[in-house]
Parts: sequence; C-alpha cells; structure tokens
Amino acid sequence: MSTYSPDLFAGAVALVVGGTSGIGSAVGAALAALGAVVTVTGASRAEADAARAAPAFRCRDAVVLDVRDETAIRALIGDLPRLDILVNCAGMIRRGDEHEPAVFADVIDVNLTGTMRCCTAARPRLRQRDGQPGGVIVNTASMLSFQAGGVVPAYTASKGGVAQLTKALAVAYAVDGIRVNAVAPGWVKTALTTPLQADADRSAAILARTPLGRWAEPDDVAGAVIFLCSPAARFITGAILPVDGGYLVT
Repeated sequence: MSTYSPDLFAGAVALVVGGTSGIGSAVGAALAALGAVVTVTGASRAEADAARAAPAFRCRDAVVLDVRDETAIRALIGDLPRLDILVNCAGMIRRGDEHEPAVFADVIDVNLTGTMRCCTAARPRLRQRDGQPGGVIVNTASMLSFQAGGVVPAYTASKGGVAQLTKALAVAYAVDGIRVNAVAPGWVKTALTTPLQADADRSAAILARTPLGRWAEPDDVAGAVIFLCSPAARFITGAILPVDGGYLVT
C-alpha cells in the first residue's frame, strides 16, 4: 500500500472479521502496514493459529470468532482498547446445496445476519466522541449483490442483503458520525473461487467478460477498503464500490 503514507492509520484500532484468509487477510495486512493496530478473526482455532504463524503476519492478534454467536462478538469488541475501523469479511458459500432450506438459512446467518451482529456490537465503540469523527465500517458485498447465481441462491440473497444493509446502516449510523460502506469484489483468487479457477471453460468465460482481463488478487480489494477507511473518503457513506475489473459494465 505504498500509495498511502505509512502512518495513515497510526493510533487507529481495527477489527477485520474473517481476516485470517483471502480478502480479509489482505485487508488486515494492509491496515497494519499503514500503522493500525489490527485484530483479525477466523472461524476456527486452526485458522487463527495458521494466520498468526505466517511469516508475513503483522497484525496484533488472530482470534477465533463465530459470527453466529452474538455474545462472543460483543465480548471481543468490548475487550478492544478502542475501535476505529470494522471490516466485515466473514462469509461462506455452499455451491449446489443452497436450495436446501437448512443450508440456505446457515449461509444467510453467517453472511448477512453475522454482518449485522458485528455492526450492531461495534456501533457504540465507533460512535464519535468529544468532537472527534466517528469510525468506519466496510462490509463485503459481491457481484452477486447485483446479479443472480442460480446454484447459490443463499449466497446471492445474502450479498444482496449486505448491500441493502450497508445503505440502511449508513443512514441509521450517520447520527453517530459513523460511515458505512461496502466493497463488491468481482472474481478474486481466493479459496472460495478455487473450483471456478480450476474450471478452464468457466475461468475463460469470466476473463472474457472482464475488461481488465484477469482475476483480481486479494490486494486489489484491500486497496479499495483502505480508500473507504481513509480520510479521503470522509464524505462517502452508503456506497457499494465494485472492485471487479469492469465486469459489471459489460
């Protein structure tokens, strides 16, 4: 993130939910590189331990958090010394199984309701005080916030919900000086998209529709998150920012 001053977030405390891998990991690393004190979370002890053991790990800590557990979310956020930035990246997808109502409900619970739980718990910590600006929330939407995925109805519904939730919370939290935005990644090289990357025909179709002609790297999305968290975006709230290489405009 050499585009920015290395002390851009000096003194800021950030929480990246779902930050032990993929896009969340890139976001956590970018915030830490710019001076923030960052805690990232993973869904399991193995994920948290692996993130912490990585040679490039620069965050303060990696901890376990189940975004379906409201009590655990409130405890984690309450234990932070302060909170300036919340980035919600936790998510799941169950291709081929999401037409089953029970699976559908699980995906919604993690991707959409989990995001709401984290935002709700963070609001009191992010609220402006003593004339200081409030904090910022960045949620993770998707191309499927705008389009339909026939084999992933729950993921599609959840990401459409995240986009609308982001707009609603931007309005509701403005009174507290809190900005709420979202990024909408296109096709990114992460574990969630491994099956699509490995499918030569599907990957070729994706690249053919993407004007910039490549899969995104997690760092590409992290750069957009950094912008939305930064003072440069101080008058932006309720925005859903596509980070898709032009996929949506073709």
